[in-house]
Amino acid sequence: MAGAESLLTAAVLIAVLGLYLYLVAQARRRNPVQGWNRWRTGSFATGIALLAVALLPPVASFAHADFRGHMVQHLLVGMYAPLALVLGAPITLLLRRLPPARGRRLSAVLHSRPARVPTHPLVALLLSTGSLAVLYFTPLYGLLTGQPGGHWILHLHFLLSGYLFAYVIAGPDPAPARPAVPVRLVYLGLAIAAHSVISQMMYGGFGVDVHVPVTQLRSGAEIMYYGGDVAELLLAAALVATWRPEHRASEGAPA
Repeated sequence: MAGAESLLTAAVLIAVLGLYLYLVAQARRRNPVQGWNRWRTGSFATGIALLAVALLPPVASFAHADFRGHMVQHLLVGMYAPLALVLGAPITLLLRRLPPARGRRLSAVLHSRPARVPTHPLVALLLSTGSLAVLYFTPLYGLLTGQPGGHWILHLHFLLSGYLFAYVIAGPDPAPARPAVPVRLVYLGLAIAAHSVISQMMYGGFGVDVHVPVTQLRSGAEIMYYGGDVAELLLAAALVATWRPEHRASEGAPA
């Protein structure tokens, strides 16, 4: 069963990457001059590779048997892979491939009022970092990991919430109404602080409801703390790289 599960996972990841590469080829064929940024392609492929590392053996097997492996999965699926996938700009690529009428409809959905709710930085923060408190400080972790499909529910949540947060904070794809870069940096700072507090509370065993050996719990908390810091620094770098400060027209004008 585990072998069939791994084969299915690999097939899905290959199919997603294949679809992306097909859209890249179509975009280059349609507009040879503009083409498609190779860095975007490389970033998306890196995201798929990180998912493969996390969801296939030996990491997947390690995660099922050891909380430290679970935390490695959490970081790869919920933080590192989403950022790489977001920087691949898949929505922009899809918009270039779609016929103009369908592209306008998709753009209208992306900029619609209902889309502003899940793409607000506070909502994205609560779904990604805030949900970790619910997962590790309530019986939820034990309930999910004790069910046959519980691990996949966790993976899906980590991936989608992580993608949403990276997309809202530093995504190159169109969004309904992103706040200014300084505001997004504040939300990222809140995420960093919350992530740090959660991992430190886990290390100390304060209120945590994860029934694993203490050595695993503390090592998992350390992985979460240091690995999360690196991922959030990468997200901050991606955000700052998009910053183009606006200057008033009067500034620098001759008297």
